[in-house]
Amino acid sequence: MIEPLDLEIDVTEAAGLGEPAHIALTVHLPDPGALAQSPVVCFAKPGGGYSRGYFTCDLPGPAKGAQAAWHAARGWIFVSVDHLGVGGSSLHDGPRLDYTTLAAAAHAAEAEALRRLATGELAADFPKVDQPLSLGIGQSMGGCMTIIQQGRYHGYDGIGVLGYGAIHTHPPVRPGEPPIAAPWIPRDTMLKQPLVVLNPQALAEAKQHSGARGGGDAMAWGFHYDDVDPKFVAADLAHFNRGIHNQADQKGHTAPPWNSLSTPGAVAQTCLTPGIVAPEAAAIRAPVLVAMGERDVIADPKGEPRAYLSARSVDLFICPRMGHMHNFAGTRELFWRRIETWAEWVRAAKALSLA
Repeated sequence: MIEPLDLEIDVTEAAGLGEPAHIALTVHLPDPGALAQSPVVCFAKPGGGYSRGYFTCDLPGPAKGAQAAWHAARGWIFVSVDHLGVGGSSLHDGPRLDYTTLAAAAHAAEAEALRRLATGELAADFPKVDQPLSLGIGQSMGGCMTIIQQGRYHGYDGIGVLGYGAIHTHPPVRPGEPPIAAPWIPRDTMLKQPLVVLNPQALAEAKQHSGARGGGDAMAWGFHYDDVDPKFVAADLAHFNRGIHNQADQKGHTAPPWNSLSTPGAVAQTCLTPGIVAPEAAAIRAPVLVAMGERDVIADPKGEPRAYLSARSVDLFICPRMGHMHNFAGTRELFWRRIETWAEWVRAAKALSLA
């Protein structure tokens, strides 16, 4: 496998923020001999509080291997993408990083990556890749943004929504513990104005629970399965406990290479509101894979296919012995294999003009 390539692609015009903007990508290329006749190019987006390192790092846990390298070793071109305001991408005022801005920037960066692949500019001595099977996958908030991007631009041949509920996303807690109450904020709320919260009574009731916790401690049971070492769980979720949300809060703090100490605020604040991505999800026509862990943040796993009203197919996979952070799990390779087998079906359907 070829050494991974780190790229920064200018998206100033697409982002429309009135200031320079770029998207950071890491491209894992396979050995040229492993490329299929119609190679897979997969663009992967991380969840809130995470960076593209979620896909590129061999994350700690009971299994081994990084998702990007695993797929590349099997012939895929795997592109891990930092959202604007995340990881190596340019940082901006969080409240300005809304769904429209993030989707436009990512779409522009990915289109440029595909152009460089098609012309042979991406890497020396790597064959030109034209007319690939283009896939978009995203974990958690990355799944949210994959839905938004596909619903607006229809640039992928298929999408994998991993650990995000288009109908309702909500973090679970260990049975018997006080539930987490997340504010439901409409998508058109401007974060620099007083917030419109749709469920104030539920939030007030949650505060009355004695011993109710917030942050990473409360989310640990749903984020990681029991076979992940507690010290890795604590390290992974520490940034949630610190309450870090933007560039200004980062001073003096460090995080593991798979985390991000900044988030795109306007999206992160609203993406747990039920139905927040409903229009885009309903508009998607390409095949969809809805995949999640046994313990995940999907409120109604078997109801999720209803969100994709126009999709030609919707597959559902619930991976055993896995929490929300799939790439830490002992069953991570089973999860990746399910994505791979779904992708082969998308390839067959596309060849018959059915996808």
